[in-house]
Amino acid sequence: MRLRALLETEALGLRLLGGEEELDRTVRGVMTTDLRDPSRYLTGGELVLTGLAWRRNSADSEPFVRILASAGVAGLAAGEAELGDIPDDLVSACVRNRLPLFAVNEDVAFATITEYVVRQVSGERAGDLAAVVDRHRRLMTSGPAGGGPDVVLDLLTTDLDLRAWVLSPTGRQIAGAGEPLAPGICATLASEHLAAVRTGRRGPHRLSIQGITYSLFPIRGHGRGPGQATRDVRESVLSDWLLAVEADAGDWPAERLDLLQGVTQLIAVERDRRDAARTVRRRLAQEVLELVQTGAPPAEIAARLRVAAPVLLPGLGAAPHWQVVVARVDWEGGDIPGGPVAQSLLEEILVDPSMSGPEPSDRIAVAHAGDEAIALVPLPALSGDAGEDKGPDSALHADALLAAVREPLAAGLADDGRLTLGVSAAVHSAEGLRGALEEARHARRVAAARPGRVCAAGHHELASHVLLLPFVPDDVRRAFTARLLDPLRDYDRRHRAELIPTLEAFLDCDGSWTRCATRLHLHVNTLRYRVGRIEQLTARDLSRLEDKLDFFLALRMS
Repeated sequence: MRLRALLETEALGLRLLGGEEELDRTVRGVMTTDLRDPSRYLTGGELVLTGLAWRRNSADSEPFVRILASAGVAGLAAGEAELGDIPDDLVSACVRNRLPLFAVNEDVAFATITEYVVRQVSGERAGDLAAVVDRHRRLMTSGPAGGGPDVVLDLLTTDLDLRAWVLSPTGRQIAGAGEPLAPGICATLASEHLAAVRTGRRGPHRLSIQGITYSLFPIRGHGRGPGQATRDVRESVLSDWLLAVEADAGDWPAERLDLLQGVTQLIAVERDRRDAARTVRRRLAQEVLELVQTGAPPAEIAARLRVAAPVLLPGLGAAPHWQVVVARVDWEGGDIPGGPVAQSLLEEILVDPSMSGPEPSDRIAVAHAGDEAIALVPLPALSGDAGEDKGPDSALHADALLAAVREPLAAGLADDGRLTLGVSAAVHSAEGLRGALEEARHARRVAAARPGRVCAAGHHELASHVLLLPFVPDDVRRAFTARLLDPLRDYDRRHRAELIPTLEAFLDCDGSWTRCATRLHLHVNTLRYRVGRIEQLTARDLSRLEDKLDFFLALRMS
């Protein structure tokens, strides 16, 4: 209950003497005391009742009130039976310490107030549990009564006066009660949540933004299996939703915390249900991808695309354009599979961050192969007034995809993970998909050569090198490759050092020492020695983007 409710109950005979701006504080209990220092018996949130027997002179008020304020009590109610009017020094001390002060009429017993508060608080706890049970029944039933996460968030608002939102790991608002949060606040909340999870801090995590305190609760899917607690957190941190509540859960009782944990479990049921609905789209993407990679005839690929188009763009009359997006998540050590993580991330990243709710993700088909995730993104082939094709106008751009999600993803990747992403140009037929896939993969490799935890590159950035290599004059190509690679080839002939294969593997592994050493079956120190020898022979630095690109081009032209 809130302090304001005490004033609205005439039978309690309370008069407010100060602290009107604090009347929305929550009362969790009641305590009667005349001790000069009752701190050992206070846990926070109490309404303290006192007969003022502790006060011998005006100097006693400030220390007493400071003790109560430090303990986090909700308010102080002083009886008038002992001294008549409440002393001014007590009123002033409460004002200085922002502690609401009530006067209790001498005709009202403290027992009456205590009974009222206990009854209200107990009733609210029972109401909390009833709301959870009711929500559980409604969520488990089919039809419009279910309503998804928004229903349980509405219950939190109406029954418990708690505003809450469900956010994706990128900070996109999936559900909420009342006004939506600003995108910047959503991104900050998601970043704090992911950073806390990666550092192993126990929830709920709390932070203040613009003077408002939020408490963050993880929403973990039930589909992770019974061994979820023992699995590496990196397998799920970038796919789990979170619940943001506009309240400070630090002073909540165990019952209220248990209630919110129950709410997250109910929302997780809906999350798992929606994940299962993605199975068809994932299967379609996998089938098309396998056809493209195995060199199937364009007619066969086109047939599969005709099946996919109505699922991804229902009601669309014309065949869409398509884009391919390739993403890869790499963890240091190489012991965490990156494909499934990249798949979940790509399904989220490809949703317009300005759109709320999970429905937009129903039009994205993402498969994963090895450590890569590959998305087929349909672009409606719309026509303008003159009949010209407008499909590519809605094409995806690499930088725009990551602009709104870079901060949260960097927090989730922490200091041992990396996301790289490449985007192809739009193609309008099955014949172009194979080229689009290779284009997206080349773009991702360009992104991988850049510094940073979250990097992307688009097909436009390939025009200056990969796509133009065939047009470079032969003598220029020979001179460029000889200058970079001949010292390495000569050294390999004399010492059988395999510097060229090492360089190729190092670039293909995006500069990851661990993955490259594993691929070559070398100790990391041996790999570092070889790379150092390459740098010494060529006077280049493989930690610099420009030098990595030069080696990449030289190998492609050789």
